[in-house]
Amino acid sequence: MEVAKVYEGTVVKILDNNVGAIVSVMPGKDGLVHISQIAHERVRNVGDYLQVGQVVNVKALEVDDRGRVRLSIKALLDAPAREENAAE
Repeated sequence: MEVAKVYEGTVVKILDNNVGAIVSVMPGKDGLVHISQIAHERVRNVGDYLQVGQVVNVKALEVDDRGRVRLSIKALLDAPAREENAAE
């Protein structure tokens, strides 16, 4: 699995403690999409954004020395426009 590469995966589990979701990106290789990597806005409930069986595009952020994969959906989304501070 290559870091910074985009993969199409399927949500296989929403974690019970609302930490994120497990996404299967290839046979035998799953990764974690942490709740902070789902959307730019604050995500309070993973189930509001993702469902088991849903197909999503994810970017591989990191593969640690134990082979665990960190994934991001947010990295593929356009950042929200920031409001300019009009007060000068």
